[in-house]
Amino acid sequence: MTEPATAPLRARERARAELMTELLAAARARLESEGSAALSLRAVARDLGMASSAVYRYVPSRDALLTLLIIEAYDAVGQVAERAAADAHERGPAQAWLEVARAVRRWALDQPYSFELIYGTPVRGYRAPDDTVRSAVRVWAVLVGLLLEAYGDGVLDPAGPPFDPVGRMTPEVYAFAGFPDPAAVPVEVARVATRSATLFTSLVGAISVELFGHLHRVAADPALLFDVTIATAAAGVGLRISLD
Repeated sequence: MTEPATAPLRARERARAELMTELLAAARARLESEGSAALSLRAVARDLGMASSAVYRYVPSRDALLTLLIIEAYDAVGQVAERAAADAHERGPAQAWLEVARAVRRWALDQPYSFELIYGTPVRGYRAPDDTVRSAVRVWAVLVGLLLEAYGDGVLDPAGPPFDPVGRMTPEVYAFAGFPDPAAVPVEVARVATRSATLFTSLVGAISVELFGHLHRVAADPALLFDVTIATAAAGVGLRISLD
């Protein structure tokens, strides 16, 4: 009995979803050709053959469009990291970290403008809303999970200076790692989780110097140099990787 009433609604929802897909694809194309700072709804509307006033019914501002693209990029790289960690799980947390890093690098080299959007120079005047946080910490959560797994297996060597870990990571990271209440995280677990900052900054840094041309006429084999960098970062937090 309800089918005739709900069918038009579903049709409108499908049409809206299809237009949003086209809108984001056009925005990504603009992002690739002109960069994030030059992104505008008017230009995207022209590419779609729409009036800018019509686009504003779907995305209220340039910043809202940027937010959608940022969340999309964070979720994409987060999914890449999660899949790599799962595929390499049987090899142990140290080797899984190497495979995660390699997978993220491949994604970045294939999607350089998405990488630059989320890990490059911030867009002037844009402030990311809290909506981006859950997606942004997906990669962090993978790294925290690998470190906690290594700690639980007894294969994480002591490393780094002593420090107070309280408040060093956001609640979202601990929640992704299985601790929804930050106050309930054991101190040693928090200390281990905080080591993920070394892995994350090494990962983003190693990709950035390659992607932005800083290894030109420096690295004869960028992939091998990347692996060595990742393995060195791992050693710094107590993980031992074999590159053989």
